[in-house]
This record gives sequence, C-alpha cells and structure tokens, in this order.
Amino acid sequence: MLLLALDTATPAVTVALHDGTDVIASSSQVDARRHGELLLPAVDRVLTGAGLRLDAVTAVVAGTGPGPYTGLRVGLMTADAFGLALGVPVHGVCTLDGLAFAADLEGPFVVATDARRREVYWARYADSRTRLTDPAVDRPADIAEQVAGLPAVGAGALLYPDTFPKVHEPEHVSAAALARLAAERLAAGEELPAPRPLYLRRPDAQVPKNYKVVTPK
Repeated sequence: MLLLALDTATPAVTVALHDGTDVIASSSQVDARRHGELLLPAVDRVLTGAGLRLDAVTAVVAGTGPGPYTGLRVGLMTADAFGLALGVPVHGVCTLDGLAFAADLEGPFVVATDARRREVYWARYADSRTRLTDPAVDRPADIAEQVAGLPAVGAGALLYPDTFPKVHEPEHVSAAALARLAAERLAAGEELPAPRPLYLRRPDAQVPKNYKVVTPK
C-alpha cells in the first residue's frame, strides 16, 4: 500500500506518504492564502523525497474539514483528480480527527480550528481516536460552558484563551497524522467515508442577487 494524504482545510498545506507501515515522507507549509499554489509542489516534493512516482500511489486520503470554502475545496478537488487519473480509491478523514490523533491526549478534550468571523470549528473527543460530537461552528463564548475545564488542541483554541485556557499542540493538522489514522482504520477493516467537504456554512463569496441588464444597441 502507498497512501497519499493531503489536507488544505486549515492554513496548513500538508502532504504525506504512508507505505502501510509508517509515514515515509511529508511536507507542511502554513500559508492561508496560497493553498492552490503550494499543494501540487508539495505533492511533487514528497514523492521526490521518497524516490517514488505518482503512479505508485494505491489510495488517496483527503482532509474533509471543516474549513473555509476556498481552501478546503483545493485539497478535495486535487484528491478527486488524483483518484480519477490513477484509478485508485479516495477516502475522507475529518480534519479535526487528524488533529485529535496527533495530540494523543488521554481523557476528554476539545479540538478547535479557526473558522474566522470570530468563530471556531470544533468537536469534543473522548480520546485521540474517538469523537463524541459532530463538527460544529460557533462563537467561543457560546460554547464556553460545554468546553469548560477541558484541554483543547488547535489554532482556534489559541485565539480564544478565555474559552480555552489549556491548549496543547499541535496547532495545525498534519497529513502525516491523517495518513497514520487512515492507515490504522483501513487495517482494522473500517470503511472510510467519501471525501465530501464539511463546510458547515455558506461561502463568504456570494453571487449578486440583481444583475445589471445590458442590452445591445
């Protein structure tokens, strides 16, 4: 097995290769505005570092968010394109699950990423592999009672210390963690979901409601 994992749901543009035993190459860059520019060079860099070609990949894993519309779709569309071109399966893994897995915390905790608009994408976890709630988007103050006393993971938690006073690493998701989590689940016989985006809200860009009618003279 050669699993190609990627995620663009957060400011991190992250790619990794997993050979069925462990991650053999990975790359992560944090740049919230250049997902489209950075992702394919990162894939090429990881493949080159491993001494492999893209056609050696046997499955693709993509982080499904939640995340902002523009960044998230870059990774998902790229994963789908690779799957179609190579004729290999494409699996989805929740980005918050990847952060929880990398944190490797015991006991209940929260994962929160930056949703902008003074909100966070978040979910509660029983442990690093078990999510207790569906991903949601909320203002930190509105969920303060639900997360009170719980450790937190992620860049969203760092932004709101009043709600998340105890924050643990990592700050951003890594494709290496996504790959390890996906490989573990596949090895256990689990069926991973399709790579469908968790947007949770409408995109910032909106189609104008009233167009100016221009008629030929």
